[in-house]
Amino acid sequence: MTVSLTLSGITAHYGTTKVLEDFSLQVEEGELVSLLGASGCGKTTTLRLVAGFLQPTTGSIHLGGRDITRLPAHTRDIGLVFQNYALFPHLSIRDNVAFGLKQRGMGSAARAKQANAMLERVGLEALASRTPDALSGGQKQRVALARALVIDPPLLMFDEPLSNLDAKLRVDMRVEIRRLQRDNGRTALYVTHDQEEAFSISDRVAIMNAGRILQLDAPEILYSKPADAFVANFVGFENIIPLRGSGEDGGSIRADMTDGTTLSLPRERHAPPAQDFLFATRPEGLLVARSGDGIPARLGLRTYLGRAYQYRCETAAGEIIANGPLSEPLEPGTEAVLIPQHDQCAVLPVDA
Repeated sequence: MTVSLTLSGITAHYGTTKVLEDFSLQVEEGELVSLLGASGCGKTTTLRLVAGFLQPTTGSIHLGGRDITRLPAHTRDIGLVFQNYALFPHLSIRDNVAFGLKQRGMGSAARAKQANAMLERVGLEALASRTPDALSGGQKQRVALARALVIDPPLLMFDEPLSNLDAKLRVDMRVEIRRLQRDNGRTALYVTHDQEEAFSISDRVAIMNAGRILQLDAPEILYSKPADAFVANFVGFENIIPLRGSGEDGGSIRADMTDGTTLSLPRERHAPPAQDFLFATRPEGLLVARSGDGIPARLGLRTYLGRAYQYRCETAAGEIIANGPLSEPLEPGTEAVLIPQHDQCAVLPVDA
């Protein structure tokens, strides 16, 4: 069974501290949505509310057509995968996976059969008789995933499940989680502070700050079209420059910096004339060159990135980070121009 998850008008407190206020979220059937944000933004609180470990002050939570807002945690039928694995050290891997089946009253033979089948799916059938202390971190996370899946829950939830693993293993495990989630067609809610992890694994990503969702979109949209300056900075637009549209020039818009420098911006990607806005770019969205139409700059610290040189640049808009080609390294102190690569830039409202 695949169901949707709906949180409506949720307010939640820890003591006197309000963590979520009028929070709403819809996760469609079979969809994996990630909650992405810094520590304290409310993403784990959201997970705890859905799991039943925390009660909202106001609002409702529906799983499919069922109101689970006030149901005890053990009756919600949700598969949970935790950051610290939460395996029972005295039980075999098989018995760890079968634990939820035992709680549901399934006989020993049937639950051993289902546990073995699930361990085979995650590639751990040969380790079924071992205890958790004999496994690596990645193997333990596979056991935790198998335990969550074996009860066939309508909703899977993941709380920072890969943060204890090394970089390569994180990549391998996120691919495995996505494969198993899709193969089972399960609705999933995934909490992480890692942007790359969230973008690689999700159908949609909710970027959170101070208990609110600032933008909920497909990863491709978040990456290229952030809704405001906070989201832009969070997804890597390190340069955010105030501009004012000053007129039109054919298919382009003229925009002025505070020092009077005028940039020419394609109309289809940018703000209308005579309007204040923010021009946001990643370092690779500005090309460092000796001459051209762009932002005048004096080059500062140069860093070698392998694919490019990166420069800290002094401009009238403050420090800007921009990339230059490997073929022509420029020395700090050089007068240069930062040329916008418009397919890698975004325009944002000033007052968001």
